[in-house]
Amino acid sequence: MTALLVHQAAELPEPPGAHEPPEAPGAAPERPARAVVMTMGALHEGHAALVRAARAEVGPHGQVVVTVFVNPLQFGPGEDLDRYPRTLDADVLLAGKEGADVVYAPSADEVYPGGEPHVRVSAGPMGERLEGAFRPGHFDGMLTVVAKLLHLTRPDVALYGQKDAQQLALITRMVRDLNFPVRILGVPTVREPDGLALSSRNVYLSAPERRTALALSRALFAAREAAGAAGTPREALAAAESVLHDAGALTPPLELDYAALVDPADFTPVTDAVPRPPQGPDGTPRQDGAAREAVLAVAAKVGTTRLIDNIRLTFGGAR
Repeated sequence: MTALLVHQAAELPEPPGAHEPPEAPGAAPERPARAVVMTMGALHEGHAALVRAARAEVGPHGQVVVTVFVNPLQFGPGEDLDRYPRTLDADVLLAGKEGADVVYAPSADEVYPGGEPHVRVSAGPMGERLEGAFRPGHFDGMLTVVAKLLHLTRPDVALYGQKDAQQLALITRMVRDLNFPVRILGVPTVREPDGLALSSRNVYLSAPERRTALALSRALFAAREAAGAAGTPREALAAAESVLHDAGALTPPLELDYAALVDPADFTPVTDAVPRPPQGPDGTPRQDGAAREAVLAVAAKVGTTRLIDNIRLTFGGAR
């Protein structure tokens, strides 16, 4: 299918059933009418998986909107805002091929009329951890644009990749804390055959840099193996750190920013104390079994390119 390209929210077609009366009491719930996938463009197979998941959510008669906006608020001084890939024509083709109805590519003036906003969303303490510590203000800028795009597109469901685990956790928390009328879904990370997590920034990597970057996924898989062998959180983290330490001696070297085992709910550190239970859809801990989840998050620079990755690990309980 061919996606319609629009640059203003006023041009977005109404989703199916927008003016239909509400369901009768006791009726089977309807599929969501509109799903949105937010991107900064330079779409790849990871984004394609998000679009396909969005189409599955709304069904053949629902509407899938892909947003393309390189948000200046989430780039700090010296980051790659100016050189971030911009491939709108190709993005529209890929989005349509994977099932999107509309690509909404607003200008900065559309999103931020009158310039940068004076009032922004604060990410709070979670936004100051890990990525937030290395990129001050990044998550405030991210949440601000997500909030604005949710208002502009008015979706029933919004889908985000689990590769950006801290971002997904913060968006989920914002929507819950601020009563946004939207459901948030995380979609599993898509990887290259060699294990590298798909990212628009992968195009910056030379062949030697890419070989070094593979240490990120190798470290995560080593931790998963340790956790699967009934290892403790400390042992799983040590397995990852060993791989990352060795990668620091490669040419070019891996320059590690962090490798941290954290609680998926708030990104506080996990120790050998058993992590909290996985959360249910309403944010309350599940009580079904003794298994506990944690996120192992890593970030590093290879050459001039900074990459992030993560994996969910389970400790205790039946595997």
